[in-house]
Amino acid sequence: MSSSDLVIVEGNPPPVGAAVHWLPGLEGRKLRMCAAPSTSDTPRGTVIVCPGRTEFIEKYFEVARELQAKGFAVLILDWPGQGLSSRLLKDAHKGHIDRFSTFMNALRVALDNMDDSLPRPYVSLAHSMGGAIALGAISQQLVTVDAAAFSAPMWGLKSRFMGMKYLAWAMKTLGQGATRIPVPDMARTFEANIVTHDRDRWEIQERLIKSSPALDLGQVTWSWVGASLDIIDQFARPSTLENVNCPVLIATAGEEALVDNDSHKRIAAHLSNVEQIFIPEARHEILMETDNIRAEFWAGFDRLLSRAGI
Repeated sequence: MSSSDLVIVEGNPPPVGAAVHWLPGLEGRKLRMCAAPSTSDTPRGTVIVCPGRTEFIEKYFEVARELQAKGFAVLILDWPGQGLSSRLLKDAHKGHIDRFSTFMNALRVALDNMDDSLPRPYVSLAHSMGGAIALGAISQQLVTVDAAAFSAPMWGLKSRFMGMKYLAWAMKTLGQGATRIPVPDMARTFEANIVTHDRDRWEIQERLIKSSPALDLGQVTWSWVGASLDIIDQFARPSTLENVNCPVLIATAGEEALVDNDSHKRIAAHLSNVEQIFIPEARHEILMETDNIRAEFWAGFDRLLSRAGI
């Protein structure tokens, strides 16, 4: 393990004691994760940070420092095919996955390998695509957490259209699953972005990618689309959520442009211990938003911990 495997840029210091761990993945691929200890003499537990699509460990340094200030140890993953974990295609810029079980098993393996060194209880903190991964892993009992927080979880796609799943299946059947969908990459200027109002946090992400272009990830493939719709459709079946018994927080962004906010209400209706907060002025990346917006999320997070007795 080493801290030298982290990308460091000005204005984005790593959490205290951060160290990278590399795990062997399927077919010789590597999985990168970062663990940072609690800075408290009496650790409250461990928060498992599950980033969204295109994201990487370094983007969550500020979140990790804030969690340490709350008394927690922190574990953050680079999903297979993202960040500095091994990419899944020769064209490393494509966002690709065959099935979400690959992501969920990566989370399980990471926790299995780190379990002895992470203080309990466990709290998951998942954003966007990470929210689909975390909910899937919890509902399938691949991981056990004592509380779960979700920031703009990807439990539905705002861009979904009738026949989208069939089209993705057809493209995979025709051997085109690794083909990028015909949609431009996300905007690379702050003025054109649809995910945050906070320029400073936006620019940290851009400096990280400029410093280490290997962190960058572009548009998704048809296989990713099909895999995403498969897991989303699983969540639409109430029986899927029967094993989600821990306290849950769902944070929904009012200026959402990527995920389907109605899916948050549908899933919340099937959970026994849940608070959903709606932040009208927030864009998709709530944890990368302005201070006042983030404060609303952290207030909800603190209430979640109280409900869980943590």
